[in-house]
Amino acid sequence: MDALINSKSDSRVEHLSEIIIQEGGPDLLSVPAVALLVQQHVPVPQVSVVIPTLNEAENLRWLLPRLPDWLAEVIIVDGCSTDATVAVARELKPEAKIVLETRRGKGAALRAGFEAATGDVIVMMDADGSMHPDEIIRFVAALMTGADFAKGSRFMQGAGTSDMTLFRRTGNLGLTLAVRSLYGSSFSDLCYGYLAFWRCHVPLLHSDCDGFEIETLINIRALKGKLKIVEVASYESDRIHGTSNLRAIPDGWRVLKTIVRERVGRGTPLPVVEAA
Repeated sequence: MDALINSKSDSRVEHLSEIIIQEGGPDLLSVPAVALLVQQHVPVPQVSVVIPTLNEAENLRWLLPRLPDWLAEVIIVDGCSTDATVAVARELKPEAKIVLETRRGKGAALRAGFEAATGDVIVMMDADGSMHPDEIIRFVAALMTGADFAKGSRFMQGAGTSDMTLFRRTGNLGLTLAVRSLYGSSFSDLCYGYLAFWRCHVPLLHSDCDGFEIETLINIRALKGKLKIVEVASYESDRIHGTSNLRAIPDGWRVLKTIVRERVGRGTPLPVVEAA
């Protein structure tokens, strides 16, 4: 519990307990355990959420008001948007930390966000409205009950997606099976960016890529680092406004190259992977 040293007040602990019980739902198996921890006044971790943006002004109008008020820190990493993304972020979340990143790519943005984060826990999520903020508590609960790394899955009980074409679903399955075969994991989903982990693991998860493949690289390095990994059921909705910057074939090819490069270049320790 060393990572839980930075605590909040008792009222904040009780508030988080209520949220866990009310919003966790029956599919969050760790709710009783977390509730017990809270009742015993185990310190609650400070949570930093990192949100990379590129022309997401209209989506932030939906997302930011829905972020939980118990978050310790909201970090918006903007990749030189040409719309009102930064202005909207400052209007709706004046206390948010705005990081302006000139390097292109989601990977570069997330690295900048990790460097800026000061919380015990880092949660990474997209700005397009596809990931619901109410699910953040599930990831925090998984970490509070013993996990080092919590990854969202759209393909386990209680999860789902309305935002994947059959082509992308097939590609994701193939890449997931490749990681399962090459690294000995039991992942049910690979290319999904709703993740949470203790900030102390950032050096181990160090990501040296700039594109969408960063999500896969972080997952693989968590495996190779023998972190205790828990998959958390998540529902991915459609993007609210605009079009995605994801390109299925080029980005899928980059993910595949990342999988192979990590396996061939650095060896693969057998991890312990759990499902929740």
